[in-house]
Amino acid sequence: MGASAENKDQAENLRNLVNTGKTAVSKRPASRVITVTSGKGGVGKSNTAINLAIQFKKQGKKVIILDADLGLANIEVMFGTVPKYSLYDMIKNGRDIKEVITNGPMDIGFISGGSGIADMANLSRRELETIINNLSKLDSMADVLIIDTGAGISDSVMEFLLSSSEILLVTTPEPASITDSYSLLKALGRNRHFEKNDTTVWFIGNKVKNEKEGRELFQKLDAVVNRYLEIKINYLGSVPYDTQLEKAVMQQKPVSIGAPDSKSALAYGAIASFLSGQEAGLGQESRGITALFARMLRFGKKGG
Repeated sequence: MGASAENKDQAENLRNLVNTGKTAVSKRPASRVITVTSGKGGVGKSNTAINLAIQFKKQGKKVIILDADLGLANIEVMFGTVPKYSLYDMIKNGRDIKEVITNGPMDIGFISGGSGIADMANLSRRELETIINNLSKLDSMADVLIIDTGAGISDSVMEFLLSSSEILLVTTPEPASITDSYSLLKALGRNRHFEKNDTTVWFIGNKVKNEKEGRELFQKLDAVVNRYLEIKINYLGSVPYDTQLEKAVMQQKPVSIGAPDSKSALAYGAIASFLSGQEAGLGQESRGITALFARMLRFGKKGG
């Protein structure tokens, strides 16, 4: 069998597996998937993911965080917990999805991606069946899945961004952060798999002096994006520089729990409330967790 025929068969097998998985879940709306990313490290991406999760939880939503940063384990460090199993154990060792979910603060679910994410491009049919069937369960367990990607434009990061219907881009006033955010948007917008009409890209200004500086930061990036790229970014909000957030990080306690009335915690709360208000009018249907991973698996196959 030729390579093109083999790839076609793989794609057909994947579609069949996804459709089978969809019938296994209850008839509830697909989970909302929000992917948090940044052009460079050290801009507060993981803090954003964790604190938004806590704010969504305070709204009464069921929330799970997937730590998809292959190089660092920021989420487990900030949660002060070490997961017993990772996504790798579900794929390779037959663990059920419920076994790889660790409960963090306020019973927020947390999944360590581990090396399982890097291995997803080389899955056997049996492993495909395992991950799709398990993720079908996950789609019925969470109202919101927040994915904390690595920083930059590595293949694993781009696969998550291309598969997501909502992307949160965290940027600071640091010149390198602005430049790297633009580079990420450029790589995303020029990828043949990017569906610009079905993807909402949100901008968050982090570590700013105030809301005014956050909006000016957005306008600076947006002006260049509008001029050179065929991609649209939307201002979501800003998080001010806050010593109480830094203190919370040192104490391995999210600021939205340790200092709920702090400037940063209130900003995260406002952003989460705005996102919840936008949920019904995003302009595209949430792809859900199962569909997100199905798209990632398809991109990972040669010729996908």
